[in-house]
Amino acid sequence: MKKERHTATQLINDIVIIGGGTAGWLSAGLIAAKRSNYVQSANLTVTLIESPTIKTIGVGEGTWPSMRSTLQQIGIDETEFITTCNVSLKQGSKFVGWRDGTLSDSYYHPFVTPTGYYQHDLYANWKTIAPNVSFADFVSAQSVVCDAQKSPKQFATPDYASVLNYGYHLDAGKFAELLKYHCINKLKVRFICDDVTHIQNNDNGDITSVQTNSSGHLKGDFFIDCSGMHGLLIDKHFKTSIKKCDDVLFNNTAIATHLHCAKGAQDIASATVATAQEAGWTWDIALQNRRGIGYTFSNKHSNDDAAAAVLRRYITLQADAKTARDCEFKKISFTPGYREKFWVNNCLAIGMSAGFFEPLEASALAMVELSLTMLTDEFPSDRQHMDILQKRFNKRFEYRWQRVVDFLKLHYVFNQRNEAYWHDAKALETVPDSLQDLIQLWHYQPPNRHDLNQNEEVFPSASYQYVLYGLGFEPIQHKVLDQQQLTNAQALWQQNIERQQRYLQGLPTNRALVEHLRIR
Repeated sequence: MKKERHTATQLINDIVIIGGGTAGWLSAGLIAAKRSNYVQSANLTVTLIESPTIKTIGVGEGTWPSMRSTLQQIGIDETEFITTCNVSLKQGSKFVGWRDGTLSDSYYHPFVTPTGYYQHDLYANWKTIAPNVSFADFVSAQSVVCDAQKSPKQFATPDYASVLNYGYHLDAGKFAELLKYHCINKLKVRFICDDVTHIQNNDNGDITSVQTNSSGHLKGDFFIDCSGMHGLLIDKHFKTSIKKCDDVLFNNTAIATHLHCAKGAQDIASATVATAQEAGWTWDIALQNRRGIGYTFSNKHSNDDAAAAVLRRYITLQADAKTARDCEFKKISFTPGYREKFWVNNCLAIGMSAGFFEPLEASALAMVELSLTMLTDEFPSDRQHMDILQKRFNKRFEYRWQRVVDFLKLHYVFNQRNEAYWHDAKALETVPDSLQDLIQLWHYQPPNRHDLNQNEEVFPSASYQYVLYGLGFEPIQHKVLDQQQLTNAQALWQQNIERQQRYLQGLPTNRALVEHLRIR
């Protein structure tokens, strides 16, 4: 029997966002920029409330290539963004020491889809033709470009266009400030700098308004919680619990710092460098005039003092002992996991209020973007519409957060390191059944689009190949090429060699590109 249909209710006109930072201002920017698409566009207001006393966590961020489309939709000029936010162009991630910790142990997860990925068995091609070359080097040009610290675009390449796919490394604080300025002055977002002290709701549980210290009651029809780990609405008010994943992903603490460098003093790395350590891993994100460096670890396998020693040792290798001694570290503690529900009544959690894991593969900002894409593509016009969208959103993002867990865990499963942390991280009982099933399948066939077939998968099957084969995974069997397949494979390999040489000769360095943009 079908449920009784309700008549339309009052339009959702007043949007209130709690919390600024990257998640809050991206939310405000995308909703305001796309408001003309909505039924209630003439009366739609966007208000953002940001606390003057709570600092954002941002210590430096890496993004996916999807951020280019996000910024275009908001209406931000790319050159202004790059020059204002200390941005460098990111072409993927480089993993050092994640297999066995030997000097030769490194691999890339670049942003390009391998040439011929949908037509060829690239694993069979690789093992038949050039097994001594890394998988990433065999199937793409981007890993070689990254090693040479080359840019993914030329001086004349237009904003947001590319020769090779890219995202960004950015200063999170400056990025939030740019978004804030743009939202207030160009997109007419109402900004209130105040602390929320109380939350009012009606009989059905919907939030009707929030009380602030000095701005009074602020009414809203739809509330977005971007208050980070505070979870002011989704946690403190709605008591929506976290689905903990610390039995799968162990890292729950991070310490971070910045290494400053003189203008133009060094090359800029093309990828985030993630280096395995005794109880976790260090990140190294190169911006124009500094490097964001940190160590995320499991406090069950280490402690603050030991972690600080690890990070100072890493910094000594990158700079010198004095620099390492003088660095001050910012500590961040977190519970790896995600909400049981992300959208409750008329409140949606986006960003760290929805969930958080270690900063592996830049999944945090990607989940913000995916959340906003679904919200702004299917924006609720009235309360009845909201109920329908809420169910769809919660189901979709339950799946997406599970896929993030699987993909991050994949980075640990095949390690051959000796430390207790790494031994525990690959233990079978810590590997989700969903990932175990895929690994069993991949012993017989490479990852492909049929393994992960939801619309807008968080990580495509090509990403699984880069990580699997970078870690040395070997299937039980692989295809034997016939003569025609061998000829095709050799042609692909030769084309990639030529492409690598062409890019190495024709692309400027990252440093040269950003300096060119500064004076353009």
